[in-house]
Amino acid sequence: MLDDRTTAAAWPTAYPQGYAVVDVETTGLDRDDRIVSAAVYRLDAQGEVEDHWYTLVNPQRDPGPVSIHGLTSEMLADAPLFPEVTAELSERLEGRVLVAHNAYFDWSMIAREYARADRTAPVRQRLCTIALARALDLPLPNWKLESLATHFGVVQQRAHHALDDARVLAEAFRPSLHAAAERGMRLPLLECRPLTEWSASGASSGGSPWIGRQASYRQAGWRPSRKRPACPYPNPGRYESGKPLKQGMRVAFSGDTSIERELLEDRAVEAGLHVASGVSRLTSLLVTNDPDSGTSKVVKARSFGTPILDEAAFTQLLRDVAAADAPDGRSNG
Repeated sequence: MLDDRTTAAAWPTAYPQGYAVVDVETTGLDRDDRIVSAAVYRLDAQGEVEDHWYTLVNPQRDPGPVSIHGLTSEMLADAPLFPEVTAELSERLEGRVLVAHNAYFDWSMIAREYARADRTAPVRQRLCTIALARALDLPLPNWKLESLATHFGVVQQRAHHALDDARVLAEAFRPSLHAAAERGMRLPLLECRPLTEWSASGASSGGSPWIGRQASYRQAGWRPSRKRPACPYPNPGRYESGKPLKQGMRVAFSGDTSIERELLEDRAVEAGLHVASGVSRLTSLLVTNDPDSGTSKVVKARSFGTPILDEAAFTQLLRDVAAADAPDGRSNG
């Protein structure tokens, strides 16, 4: 680690000037789920804690897995609605890199809540501590927060309580950040694109565009969404360990990735793979850096017996994708 006398001189000048370590507890893991509590630890450029903040949030619906987060409907009944906490939350996020464990999930939940409130989260970059741990090649048995905490000797007091999870992550992030700085390593920062909420059916004249309509989300401030052409190759079935990927395989992605998601998907398409938006019995492979996350895609993959690979293994396999079989069963290679 860098000692106190050399930290300032050796610190990479390209590193961010501040971080917001975030944890949210939610009613579930799907896009329509809501935040029930949120916590932010603000850190300076070298990972020292400046302050922290915590709030409950009334999700205006069933609180979901009470057995996990411990927040009942009665406890949340008098909590503020998300639009009522956006001002203070924005102040704590402004100008900082959002740091979270599986940051794609926390960022997505926050961005959607802001979109529902017709506002934009003031976050431009995120850093996933799973991606950072992988980049540092930490000897962890898995990518759970508790494993990262144990590695750095951080004691968890209340798992799945947003404030304590954020504290634990902040304490584990600091030595991770210093280890990266000591190596002069580039941080795995990803762009956060704002979301806007819109009516899929369009606004009706004279009425609210939200009444009676199912809202969906789209990214703003980015290239227009592209409809990829259909994969020209038949699906050869599931990926088998030890064998190469084959053109036509259906690949789904879940969670944060070190490589920007769209770029990773583009590389898969260019290699002749079919990028699937969800997981079904036809899915050949699920790519995720957090196989224990419990996302709907991971749960489905496990129930179907779909093979699961991490990003590093997948990108390695992308270098040599086998050609699709010809109609008569022979390889086109």
